[in-house]
Amino acid sequence: MASTNDLAAALAERGVEEGCIVMADAQSAGRGRYGRTWVSPPGAGLYVSIVLTPPPHTVPLLTIAAGVAVAEGIRAATGLDSHLKWPNDVYLGERKVAGVLAEAAPATATASVQYVILGIGINVAPAAYPPEIASRATSLEVELGRAVDRGLLLAECLCALAARYADLQGGREGMVIGGWRRRAAPSLGRAVRWEAADGVRVGVAEDIDARGALIVRTDTGRERIIAGEVQWV
Repeated sequence: MASTNDLAAALAERGVEEGCIVMADAQSAGRGRYGRTWVSPPGAGLYVSIVLTPPPHTVPLLTIAAGVAVAEGIRAATGLDSHLKWPNDVYLGERKVAGVLAEAAPATATASVQYVILGIGINVAPAAYPPEIASRATSLEVELGRAVDRGLLLAECLCALAARYADLQGGREGMVIGGWRRRAAPSLGRAVRWEAADGVRVGVAEDIDARGALIVRTDTGRERIIAGEVQWV
């Protein structure tokens, strides 16, 4: 399969019901944030996309909720405690083990968001990654030293996602934000670098706000980052 997100989007355009799930054993055109390639070798990962039709008020925190859910699913299925880097990258130590890519359909005259495709990629088994990412990636089986039940992993991640999505729909945003803060504790307080309109800026990551923006303390005050790439230094 080229991309689970692309197939899920095509199904959404045809009117598939919310909750439709697309899975693949491998992807030839998997992608992450900012158009980067998500390396998806056969048998090495869990590659899943879910079609959602979220109420507008849930959209700002949707990727935050997804990151929390993936970390919770990994913990339930394997016992591994991962941590999050804003907004939704999942790490074990200093190596990335999973990521989330949310892609929204363009707005229409009658809807601010038609649908969102939530793509999840989890590195499960050891794999030969390209040199530029090999030193920054890991997998669940490498960390555990044993095989992982992919069916159980998928079920736990989907159950956690359903619970966090229900929190957003039910107005319990604080549950999601609190879950993110706990999982992001190892990252908060660290220096970050990002590209702003006036050039490269640096500061210290402190928190997220009620809409999921990253709050960074700089020499001139606090900055609110709502989009773009943040590098942890």
